[in-house]
Amino acid sequence: MKKSDFHYDLPLDLIAQQPLPERSSSRLLVVDAPHHALGDRSFHDLPQLLQPGDLLVFNDTRVLPARLFGRKPSGGEVEIMLERITGTHTAVAMLGASKKPREGSVIELDDGTPVRVLGRDGQFFELRFECTEPLEKLLLRAGHMPLPPYIARPADARDSERYQTVYAKHPGAVAAPTAGLHFDATLLDALRARGIDFGYVTLHVGAGTFQPVRAEKIEDHEMHREWLNVGAELVEKIQRTRANGGRVIAVGTTVVRALEAARGEHGDIEPFAGETRIFIFPGYRITSIDGLITNFHLPESTLLMLVSAFAGREFVLSAYKHAVEHRYRFYSYGDAMLVWPESRG
Repeated sequence: MKKSDFHYDLPLDLIAQQPLPERSSSRLLVVDAPHHALGDRSFHDLPQLLQPGDLLVFNDTRVLPARLFGRKPSGGEVEIMLERITGTHTAVAMLGASKKPREGSVIELDDGTPVRVLGRDGQFFELRFECTEPLEKLLLRAGHMPLPPYIARPADARDSERYQTVYAKHPGAVAAPTAGLHFDATLLDALRARGIDFGYVTLHVGAGTFQPVRAEKIEDHEMHREWLNVGAELVEKIQRTRANGGRVIAVGTTVVRALEAARGEHGDIEPFAGETRIFIFPGYRITSIDGLITNFHLPESTLLMLVSAFAGREFVLSAYKHAVEHRYRFYSYGDAMLVWPESRG
């Protein structure tokens, strides 16, 4: 397949630049692939759209303030966007500068911390932060929230809360698992009261999630690495849910990637911790979940390809056309979809 097979036209004014005042007041497009039907609902309606005994699986990663600013010895400005932390004082990052720094050169952060460029791997740079405090602590002190590039404004104090899920627990992501941004305490309580069970994976979303597919033939695209953990407790919950006739519903594409990466040689989900570069696109059969809650994704993106693998490319693109025509809000701070998969032959 070609990446152009996943193109759609989006007016720029539909890209959400701010979160709504209330997390769960977003719109929800129900994409019912088996019946080839679309339904316009509110995210508040989610408890009524699920059944007692269903299992919602969330990604409990916590977003780090992973954007830093500094200068080269020449005085040129540098923006550092961490892709992932690799050690107590080391990380892989993308650098924004008029001229990319050379290996061995030093960038001085705005707070005076020296950052040495250790090497380069394609578009990413290996960095060492020459300070005594752990990198994670430095980020909490000096970093900025890493809003996606399509949000055309600087991050502000509100983003520190709103570009983070209410159940975020394990620091390590540099981008939010955005499907989870729609959940607030009131909605979670309503889901529990409905008899919906909760489970968690951890997948630290990397900045590579925003990188475009550059190969025209999508099979030639190389995915970025992301670290994940699928624990034994979740595996048992999934088994129990399925045994009792319930459905497993992923909150976000990151959950799908984590669960599919944790499938053993016989196809069953097993406890797993480590890195994955799994790339899911049409032709790949997703078996770990029965439903998916997700935001609207960029044209020609790997995330749109994953959703298309789950519910069929043509029907997913027709749902996106419907969303554009009905002026849904797109991307990280935008509206959401509840997707039921196409019938399996």
